[in-house]
Amino acid sequence: MRDKEDQILQRWVEISSQPLRGRLNDNDTRKELQEIYRAFVRSFSDPDASAELNGLLADLSRSRARQGFTPSETAVTVYGLKEAVYEIVEADDTEEALRGFVWLSRTIDGLGLLTFEIYSAARDKIITDQAEELLELSTPVVKLWDGIVGVPLIGTLDSARTQVVMEKLLQTLVDTGSEYAVIDITGVPAVDTEVAQHLLKTVMAARLMGASCVISGIRPQIAHTIVTLGIEFGDIVTKASLADALAYVLRKSGVQITSKARTRVAVRTEEA
Repeated sequence: MRDKEDQILQRWVEISSQPLRGRLNDNDTRKELQEIYRAFVRSFSDPDASAELNGLLADLSRSRARQGFTPSETAVTVYGLKEAVYEIVEADDTEEALRGFVWLSRTIDGLGLLTFEIYSAARDKIITDQAEELLELSTPVVKLWDGIVGVPLIGTLDSARTQVVMEKLLQTLVDTGSEYAVIDITGVPAVDTEVAQHLLKTVMAARLMGASCVISGIRPQIAHTIVTLGIEFGDIVTKASLADALAYVLRKSGVQITSKARTRVAVRTEEA
């Protein structure tokens, strides 16, 4: 394998590049595989090289996972070395070479399994990170007015999302010094006992921070479900719409709302 490095490596690059369909540069692939190949050959006589080899395979697996390659495409990169070496062994056609290839094949199989495991772990982490990012994006906390923040909820409210809502709301209350929070559930498709418990936990956490909460978006269907299930919101203020909730907290905070249209009518009446 040392004597025929160039020949084996060139064939390995060709085999590995076939399923990738040009998504990686051949020169980059060759450089990457050459490092792995030389560490692999060194590991035959130097046990310390095995750690280096495992590290290179781990980097390969994580890189392929980030680039969106499938497990099969990643595995072919490793298992392709067997085919490249076998072509040399077949040409040699000696019993010693065949016995050596059997041992080599088993070794590469083990490295392939290692690569697959690392790929799977890296892919799971990517999916988890993306899910957390989506939770962050789908749960904004916005400033509605001085001292008033809003949390528009859309979609299902589960334990993981409740935790994100609670953390973001509490942090925003601290950052803005707000005394009122409006939790709008207009976009929540259904409210059951579990969802109600999540809402109550969020409200209680905000109260511990000294903020009062109003739940808005109580549609007729949701109101009927809440009554049927016997869910109690206690002294928590609920409103049918976000506009009603905002008007309520504005009044509570001392902001007076006037209508320009009514003012014009009143002026005209006095003039008449």
